[in-house]
Amino acid sequence: MASDPAPAPGTEPAPLERPGLLTTYRRLWPYLWPHGRPDLQRRVFLAFGLLLVAKLATMVTPFTFKWATDALVAATGDKPGEALPTGLFAAPMLLIGLYGLSRVVMSALTQVRDGLFAKVAMHAVRRLALQTFEHMHRLSLRFHLERKTGGLTRVLERGRAGIEELSRLMVLTLVPTIVEFVLILGILAYEFDWLYSAVVFVMVAVYLGFTYKATEWRIEIRRRMNNSDTEANTKAVDSLLNFETVKYFGAERREAERYDGSMAKYEKASTQTYVSLAVLNAGQAVIFTIGMTVVMWLAARDIMAGRTTLGGFVLVNTMLVQLSMPLNFMGMIYREIKQALIDIDDMFRILHQNPEIADRPGAAPLVAGSAAVRFENVHFAYIPERPILKGISFEVPPGKTVAIVGPSGAGKSTLSRLMFRFYEPQVGRILVDGQDIAAVTQESLRAAIGMVPQDTVLFNDTIGYNIRYGCWDATPAQVREAARLAQIDRFIDALPEGFDTPVGERGLKLSGGEKQRVAIARTILKGPPILVLDEATSALDSFTEREIQDALDRVSRGRTTLVIAHRLSTVVNADEILVLDRGVIVERGRHGDLLAADGVYAAMWNRQREVDEARAVLNRAGEETSPPPAEHERLPEALPAE
Repeated sequence: MASDPAPAPGTEPAPLERPGLLTTYRRLWPYLWPHGRPDLQRRVFLAFGLLLVAKLATMVTPFTFKWATDALVAATGDKPGEALPTGLFAAPMLLIGLYGLSRVVMSALTQVRDGLFAKVAMHAVRRLALQTFEHMHRLSLRFHLERKTGGLTRVLERGRAGIEELSRLMVLTLVPTIVEFVLILGILAYEFDWLYSAVVFVMVAVYLGFTYKATEWRIEIRRRMNNSDTEANTKAVDSLLNFETVKYFGAERREAERYDGSMAKYEKASTQTYVSLAVLNAGQAVIFTIGMTVVMWLAARDIMAGRTTLGGFVLVNTMLVQLSMPLNFMGMIYREIKQALIDIDDMFRILHQNPEIADRPGAAPLVAGSAAVRFENVHFAYIPERPILKGISFEVPPGKTVAIVGPSGAGKSTLSRLMFRFYEPQVGRILVDGQDIAAVTQESLRAAIGMVPQDTVLFNDTIGYNIRYGCWDATPAQVREAARLAQIDRFIDALPEGFDTPVGERGLKLSGGEKQRVAIARTILKGPPILVLDEATSALDSFTEREIQDALDRVSRGRTTLVIAHRLSTVVNADEILVLDRGVIVERGRHGDLLAADGVYAAMWNRQREVDEARAVLNRAGEETSPPPAEHERLPEALPAE
């Protein structure tokens, strides 16, 4: 009988209009029948050929049972229960051996077919998954900011599983069952009477109709069960994570009541699930048993009328028993195919999502000579109702440093995103050496720009891997030199594993300053003519900031550099400082000139200086009021000589 897998929270289909089975298979066909891969196409032919041969062997099996039964009846004749001469055993024993051989052939051919088709299915999974993964990287930053990364990887994971599941269920289960059903109808009509085929056809039609209705009903019940299971699990995890808070407020009883409320819903839904499964299994058994009983009654009637033998009675019984096994799984097959169609459709929806930023037809690579950067009357808004940049125009001369400062939300970081073409300005253009970046290839543009962001995120790999990411073909000596210029080589050498030290998820095993140095090292290794520093030191303490700033000054020498700064002390040596406020440049000039102008920049400078001075006073006061450390806690003034 049918059975249920464990609940799978979070697998409920979204309320979207989904394509049917044939539409999905048309989409998948180019991957299941790949052009340029005659070896895989031959496997498809062989798999379907073996499918037919295996089903023919399946149909032979009941006949061998029938022949063996008739042979035994003929051998015993009217002397049942008496010993027979040895010679009379030959024919029945050979037919029984043939019965066993047919079952072995059927099983062997089925396994060979499955093995042959597995490479085709997994090749389709690999191709489609790779195509989707590459397409995800082509989609715009806006798309990724609006979607959860975990959700995207889940779509990729479930899409892969969906293709594999659909291929397996369709080619290895559903299609063979249909072929077997057609063969049974034909054999029954040929060997007996069309009435046999009609009864079996009606029985299977009613069986499948009932299974479809019951499964649709059960899917809704299982959805409620999964939701209540997820809710109970979420409340349990949330409560345990806030263990101390629960204790602070003596809320153990309240938390237990909340959890029990969710578990009560789960109890009710899971009970309904098991009851509905029992209804499904009972209904399937009743329908099939009625159909089988009618067919066997027809066979018994024909035996008594002399139109068939006792073997015919065994034949129809064996055929229907064989058919009952795949039919019992039809509810599960329908449910799994429906879920696979949803998962595959989610993957195709991403594939059909057009990139917001795409290379123009015939776009040429960027030729970055002197690497001058110019913004010309740039207007930009993430949403039309809220403009961010309002006619920004400035130039970064070759080899010079221009800093952008201003309050939060002024549009500073938007400038770097526009330079990388994560977005396109609605009005105006950005030029590199006189070339509109919208007219060149994105790959060549980004190859010419190095980026050190405020929040450096590292790959969950080694320090060496993350530095080498700037130039994958770099030699170990070049990687070490980049680390030296970024002033992180001594730190790496002090580690037991050196450059092979894992940095952890998102680089969390490293401090903020160490992560920034790794980011600087990989940018040095990339060696771009244009450098963008997007608030690269704003999240660091003052001591680390000075060290990182020194490394950044080294990197930016001789490069066209755009600095987006929060702390004004980091841009006092810039060739030009632009003050951005509410999407427009309100002041521009060198540090001294802007202070003398006593405008927005001077006010920002004075506020930051006051904050720094107040923090310094508080730190000194704290040091003076702190009691001296106990004798055993004091650090030695100097280490003893070795």
